Amino acid sequence: MAVTKKTVATAVKPAIAETPAAPVKTEEPAKKETVKKAPVKKEAVKKETVKKAPVKKAAAKKAELKSALHIQFSGKSYAQEDLIKIAKDVWKYDLKQKAADLTSVELYVKPEESVVYYVMNKEFTGSFAI
Repeated sequence: MAVTKKTVATAVKPAIAETPAAPVKTEEPAKKETVKKAPVKKEAVKKETVKKAPVKKAAAKKAELKSALHIQFSGKSYAQEDLIKIAKDVWKYDLKQKAADLTSVELYVKPEESVVYYVMNKEFTGSFAI
């Protein structure tokens, strides 16, 4: 049995050695051609990205909008930040949820009833008095 293993191993070695040698020779000239063309394409791409960057910055500045909401009724005045703070307190203390879990808050103010209705994370609803 030992003799057959040696003959099989020697027969396989020449077949493997011949197969990779042929493809390696044909790939080397192809690599040289692509290397010459690649730097030219990279420079063109860099110029395009530089031109696009200032345009994006200008669009981002236009998108920024500052807003403020103040509700006044019956001698009371509430700012948007005040109502959101109260809603966060309701989330944390009344609903006993973690502050980090709050992702969205929708507030509906009804001044004639002195009540703010809320929808938090699109599943918790309720109200609080103001």
